[in-house]
Amino acid sequence: MNPEVDIDRRRQRRRKFTYYMQVVDANTLQGIGYLLDISLTGVKIDTRKPLRVNSVYNLRIDLTPEMANKTYMVFSGRICWCEEDKFEPNSYVAGFEVSTRSREDTSIFQRMYDQYGMDIRQ
Repeated sequence: MNPEVDIDRRRQRRRKFTYYMQVVDANTLQGIGYLLDISLTGVKIDTRKPLRVNSVYNLRIDLTPEMANKTYMVFSGRICWCEEDKFEPNSYVAGFEVSTRSREDTSIFQRMYDQYGMDIRQ
């Protein structure tokens, strides 16, 4: 991997996600966590268990009719980091790099970012 590209990705504008949305493992339909913030290249989630860095998940998010004409979206995400939540005991936060999406899913992701994201300080 090119470290300069990784730095650029980390500089993507993140927005706090204002909609309570669960993220599940698309293969098992087991809950992984809830969206905390979103950028155009990744998501940060709140989870109850530590997740192994560099693991790749097929993630699923159920969608509302305002977001899309389909009921859910599946995409791949690589865990870039995972750490204990500083404020919530027995909880973790993890950052996923979103790596594959269809053109339609890219539009949905953009809509989620625009409609449900609230600017946060970087």
